[in-house]
Amino acid sequence: MKILPGLALIALSLSLAACGDKKGEAGKPAGEPIAAVPAPAGTSWAETITQTPEGHWVMGNPNAKLKLVEFGSFTCSHCRDFATEASEEIREMVNSGKMSYDFRNYVRDPIDIATSLLARCGGKDIYYPLSEQFFANQTAMFEKAQSLGDARYQALMSAPPAQRFGQLAQAVGLIDFAKQRGIAEDQAKQCLADTAAAEKLAKGVEEANSQYEITGTPTFLINGVVVENTAAWSQLKPKLKEAGI
Repeated sequence: MKILPGLALIALSLSLAACGDKKGEAGKPAGEPIAAVPAPAGTSWAETITQTPEGHWVMGNPNAKLKLVEFGSFTCSHCRDFATEASEEIREMVNSGKMSYDFRNYVRDPIDIATSLLARCGGKDIYYPLSEQFFANQTAMFEKAQSLGDARYQALMSAPPAQRFGQLAQAVGLIDFAKQRGIAEDQAKQCLADTAAAEKLAKGVEEANSQYEITGTPTFLINGVVVENTAAWSQLKPKLKEAGI
């Protein structure tokens, strides 16, 4: 069976990054207090999603002075904890117009790929709420994944690339989960069969590793600078304050 180059990595593991391990060197952001920027009439910044030329979906004022990027994984417990603790306050900061937030899928394994494809399947307007719901479902997803057993998992990974993630998502309950949140089954299966989208996610990991030397998730950037030794909201929040929020 022929496997596309990037998907050959997905069949095993996409990156050496661990969940929670951090790199040791980075700059320290600092700045003067940033003035609030009202959203256009009838809108809120937290509901304003713009697409970058690279295909990232950014929440908030596209011209915000402070730009927060998270490289996160749907199969990382630290990323789940961060989403649980930080989402509400991040929305408040984004709504001030001072900060934008860019959650980038840092895929580490095939289940991560399948979840990321589904999170992006409904488009930019539901990407963030759906991503939060996938994090909330992480424990249930893990339980179903563990019940598969090695033989079943290997059989799923041996499927052709266009079928692999759909079969895996079905086996761990992700398609049913997405259906309950407004994504039709046919649409979900079409997204999961999109090998070009899967390749793009894999390439994004390679590019992030090359540019930022990521060793763990979540990893954060403030205005393009890696925030060192920071994996929890309690660690990141004061650094955002230092940067002017």
